[in-house]
Amino acid sequence: MPLVTVDLIENVFTAEQKKEIIEKITETMVSIEGEAMRGVTWVRVNEFKENDWAIGGQCLNAAAVHALAAEPQPVA
Repeated sequence: MPLVTVDLIENVFTAEQKKEIIEKITETMVSIEGEAMRGVTWVRVNEFKENDWAIGGQCLNAAAVHALAAEPQPVA
């Protein structure tokens, strides 16, 4: 039985977005492993307090993540 764990920073995603994450990950796993595994496919969301997560030595909070998401992405 698969267990997928998603780590997030608190206050970045809404309850509805977290529900969507869970649903889409479940659907992805079932598409790979087969419908019979749906009932035993676990998806767990862990939320870390803001500033308890860092990248490159820089602590992240919800505002920093939202700012990153708003930045224009380079065109390849």
